[in-house]
Amino acid sequence: MKTISHWIFILITMLLMGGCAGLRQTEAPQTTPSDNTAVIALLSKAGDQSAAGQMDEAGANLERALRIEPRNPVLWHELARVRLAQGRYRQAENMAAKSNVLAGTDSDLKTKNWRIIGEARNRLGDLQGAREAFKKAD
Repeated sequence: MKTISHWIFILITMLLMGGCAGLRQTEAPQTTPSDNTAVIALLSKAGDQSAAGQMDEAGANLERALRIEPRNPVLWHELARVRLAQGRYRQAENMAAKSNVLAGTDSDLKTKNWRIIGEARNRLGDLQGAREAFKKAD
């Protein structure tokens, strides 16, 4: 059985490889992605697909993972990141906000979510909302 540090390494790699255009990457969130091997496998596969530009497939795998763990903030964050890359800005904003609600005290994850929200609002033309979101990220 693989260790938690192995899964954290996979998550960090996915976050670095999959990054959002215009968003700078930070360290991996403190939130453990999951203890469920099916969720970890789906998250890993989605990361590979995202890195390869296969956003529809990545989104589908993240949605499957969310059916297993609907209260997992890392999964909501990753799906928000994919939706942003797909140009589905309102969904990206909503999913990042959902991740923030579930993130508890994970300030790194919340910061990343606020950056997604800011970028989504910017692309939707809500410049004031984008500034507010980026301010919360800092």
